[in-house]
Amino acid sequence: MGAVELGICAKGNEQPLFQVDGLTKYYGTRVGCLDVSFDLFPGEVLGIVGESGSGKSTLLSCLAGHLRPDLGSVTYDGRDVLGMAETERRRLSRTEWAYVHQNPRDGLRMGVSAGGNVGERLMAIGARHYGTIRDTATDWLGRVEIAADRIDDRPSAFSGGMQQRLQIARNLVTGPRLVFMDEPTGGLDVSVQARLLDLLRGLVRDLGLSVIIVTHDLAVVRLLADRLMVMKGGRVVEQGLTDQVLDDPQHAYSQLLVSSVLQV
Repeated sequence: MGAVELGICAKGNEQPLFQVDGLTKYYGTRVGCLDVSFDLFPGEVLGIVGESGSGKSTLLSCLAGHLRPDLGSVTYDGRDVLGMAETERRRLSRTEWAYVHQNPRDGLRMGVSAGGNVGERLMAIGARHYGTIRDTATDWLGRVEIAADRIDDRPSAFSGGMQQRLQIARNLVTGPRLVFMDEPTGGLDVSVQARLLDLLRGLVRDLGLSVIIVTHDLAVVRLLADRLMVMKGGRVVEQGLTDQVLDDPQHAYSQLLVSSVLQV
């Protein structure tokens, strides 16, 4: 199945925001991901699931520009991403794109205050007025349920769940259109995961974000994703509406994934 099948949520003549065609990445002779194609429309959330080694993280890294694929094309808002100059791609990553790491320490500056982490992202797009930056940072800390009186605390003083919420605030403060998420609830306690998922769902809805989220947790995609891709051995083995894939999986591997969750 290709981009046409995966673009089933498009409305009318709406154009895709993000288009991927034939994306392939090898590590020597080993397949990282092979011939992946899809369209992502504005305001849509695409979940990518699979076991460790399935290729989902390699795919996300290629999509976000952290790895260069060997074959294929990536188009964002009509622009050829792989053909961009490095400076243009970096600017895109600071403004219209955002990347939420599994480990929030990879997405935060641990020696800078919570407010400073959010403020830095604003300064990267040209904000200079200290009062405005601090007010915006305070507002965003509130949105991710971090008390205003923690604005001068460093992330190292926060719990893992608070660090992840701070990373989300840092990423979303500039109003990106496309967000990449790599296992955003990984390593968190179940109760903390539930709270974070509820927060993410609200932000995605309220801000109209387009999101590509990689996870091994089917409960995460059930809650957040409109559509779902299942990967195994670097290949997409099934894709479609999330509820459709999870409730009536067609591929044997998808059936195994779903049944393993039900048996837990």
